[in-house]
This record gives sequence, structure tokens and C-alpha cells, in this order.
Amino acid sequence: MSFKIPYRAGLAALPLILLAASPALAEPTVNKGDNAWMMTATVFVLLMTIPGLALFYGGLVRSNNMLSVLMQVFYSVCIVALIWVIYGYSLAFTGGSAYFGGFDKAFLAGVTTDSKAVTFSVGSSISEFIYICFQMTFACITPALIVGAFAERMKFTAVVLFIPLWVTFIYFPIAHMVWYWAGPDAIDAAAKAVAAATDDAAKKTAQEALDATLADAGQIFLWGAIDFAGGTVVHINSGIAGLVACIMVGKRTGYGKELMPPHSVTLSMVGASLLWVGWFGFNVGSNLEATGVAGLAMTNTFVATAAAALSWMFAEWVVKGKPSLLGAITGCVAGLVAVTPACGFAGPMGSIVLGLLAGVVCLFFCSAVKHMFGYDDALDVFGVHCVGGILGAIATGILVNPELGGSGVYDYVAGKVADYDFATQVMAQIKAVILTLVWSAVGTAVILGIIGVITGLRVTVDKEREGLDLTEHGERAYNM
Repeated sequence: MSFKIPYRAGLAALPLILLAASPALAEPTVNKGDNAWMMTATVFVLLMTIPGLALFYGGLVRSNNMLSVLMQVFYSVCIVALIWVIYGYSLAFTGGSAYFGGFDKAFLAGVTTDSKAVTFSVGSSISEFIYICFQMTFACITPALIVGAFAERMKFTAVVLFIPLWVTFIYFPIAHMVWYWAGPDAIDAAAKAVAAATDDAAKKTAQEALDATLADAGQIFLWGAIDFAGGTVVHINSGIAGLVACIMVGKRTGYGKELMPPHSVTLSMVGASLLWVGWFGFNVGSNLEATGVAGLAMTNTFVATAAAALSWMFAEWVVKGKPSLLGAITGCVAGLVAVTPACGFAGPMGSIVLGLLAGVVCLFFCSAVKHMFGYDDALDVFGVHCVGGILGAIATGILVNPELGGSGVYDYVAGKVADYDFATQVMAQIKAVILTLVWSAVGTAVILGIIGVITGLRVTVDKEREGLDLTEHGERAYNM
């Protein structure tokens, strides 16, 4: 059985940058239109983090903690951007092992204005600096998502330590495992060399070279799991980390006994809307090319999100008697999360079904399950991102089926869409989910345990009651 290489297997599932191509590889050409689109998409993803995520989270906390949340999200973007160019990009998107990259491109060594990052079409590429910046924005937003789980009680010094440690030991390896592969040009050239071999010895040598090229990938990629824009890397990864964090940090003082309503659903609605707009950069940009598949991802990002928002709203209306704006915008985010891994693989009708399911399932986890177990996930990071991410990741393995309107999984060796196998694809998705859950949960617990010994994780009760804005940052969000 030939090894199936997923076509468009992830947000920039194109880790190998072919700078020193062998004679067998045609020199990729840069498409200026793709370059222009990817620069735009990169700015969109930054927009969804600051101010999008910051305002969404900020409006959901109490007014005396507004600035603390804004500061934590803003800090995450700044520190991760620097770490990314120093060593993060290299760890995520160079060879090394199936679990970690290497340091070949630490400090962006070898990257010039002429260097290229391959896309998903043989012989096509974008400028490597643009690819680096696009991937940077994903690395920036992922740890920022975790902030919502421990909002209103974690020391800023603990956050300052947690973010860089988490991206280094959790995010970069998961990104490498899911999105690192040899790229279409290398695989296409190796496959053509096998076909062109004229004797047994030459064919054996060429086949060994092809096998080595196929093996040059992250572990989850090798399993055949597909993740178009980050269901595992971003959402399951941050969501399970948020659950671990909120449990280890502990509940907010008065949780379950005092009302802790959002101080501004208005700001949260603005933030959620910016998230939706920015998410087009997140999902559509993950195609790396301005093609029809980008159009498919765009369509799915519209319809799945709308379906999830309505699904949550109507379900809440039935259960609680009133449809809330807070429910609608939270459902919107749940839909965005769920469609992220599927947006370039599923058809629009399948994406609508996925959105409808995401709204109801995430509502159940954010209310009934959260109440049942009593954990204080302040802004429902686990219920929305982890649960929505798991649902989307597994559903992607189903909705990719061409018979259900999906795009299928492309086999670069055969040069065509591979035959769909339900059991094989869904099992690969499940294995990817399990590995991400275990890696992130265990790693997060270890990191927080170490930080707890060094600085402690949370502020005192008095500081918490006064609010982190004043006690941690010496300023107020509102002076009236």
C-alpha cells in the first residue's frame, strides 16, 4: 500500500523550504498574487488576536480585571513573536526527528529576501519571510487563548514565565508533528525518479530515496492525520492546557457563591466579530495560495460559523428561556474552532452540519459538564476550544470523503486524489487528538508545577478582590 500524503494538510503544512534544490527539483517560482494574499492573511490573523481576542476576553471579565487580560494577551503576542524568529520557526519547520525540528534556521539563518517556501502546488512558492510571519501569528495566538482559563487570578510574573515555556515545549513540537513534511516538490521529484528508473538497481535506489522523502515528516503527519488550519495545533492544544491551568491555579475567590458577570458584552461582541473577520486569514490563508481551495475554506468559514452561532442561540433559548448575545457570540467562536481543521477539506453542506453540532456540543460542555465537575474555566477555553477542536478534528476525517462533498486526500506519489478509507482516516484523526491531549496536558502540568515553585501561580485573596488591574499593573481600565 502506498503512503498517502495529505493534500493541503495544514495551515502551512509546508515546513521544508527548498532553498538548495537538487538538480532533480525544478526551481519553484514565486507568485506575486499569492504573496500579496498571504501578507494580507497574516495581518488578519494578528487582527484576530489584538484587538479581537483581547477585546472578546476583556469584555467577559469583571471591570477591575479588564486591563490584566488585555495585558496578558498583548504580552503573549510580543514575546512569542521574538521567540519565533530566534528559534521557534526552526524548531517547528526544519528536519530533526518526528517530534522536534532542529536549529538549522535559528535566528533565521539562511533566510533572505530571495528564499522561498513551497506551497501546495508543485513548482509554486511564496517568499519565505512571508511564510515565517504567517506562521508566527499562529504561534502568537495559541498561548494567548489559554489566558481565558485562568483569568482574574494568576500572577503576571507567572504568566510571563508560562507563555515562553509553553510555546517552546508544547506548541513548537505539536506544530512540527502535525505540519512538517518534505513538501510537494521533493515528493513529486522522488516519485518521478522511481518511474523513470530503467533497471532494478536504479529503481531500488530511487525507491529508497522516495521512502526517505516520505519519512521526512512529523509524527502526526506520518499517521496520515489532516488538519487544514490548526484544530489540533491551536485549539485542542490550548484548550486542554487551559483546563489543566484553571485546575492547578484554583478557582476564583467566591466562584459559585458570588455573581461574576461579564462587565461588557458589548466589547465582547466587537471582539468576537473581529475574531470572525480575522479568522479568514487563519483559515483561508492556510491554503497558502489564492486558489479555488481558498475559496472553499472561505465559504466554510462563513457558513459553519453562522450555523454554530444560531445553534447555540436556539439551544440556549430552549433550555434557558431567552436567547442571549453572549451565547450567540460564544457559539460563533465555537463554530470557527470546529471548522478550522476541516475548512479546506469539507464541503459547505458538511460544514453547516459541523457548525450546528459544534454550537450544541460546546454549549453542553460550557454549562452542564463545567457545572458537573466544578472547574473554574473562567472564559470557557476548554469547552469551546478543546471540545470544539476535538469535534472538528474527528469530523474532518469524515467530511473529507468526496461522497459527502469533501475534497478527498491527495496522494502526491500517485498524482491523484487517493481512495477514501473511513476507518483509516478517522483512526488517524483520533490518534492525532489523543497525542495532542496527552502532550499538552502533561507538559502544561509540569511547566505550571515548576513555575508554582519559583514564583507561585496566583495572587493573594486581597489582591484578587481588589482586581488585577490595580494590584498587578497599577492602572484602571475605566476612570469615571
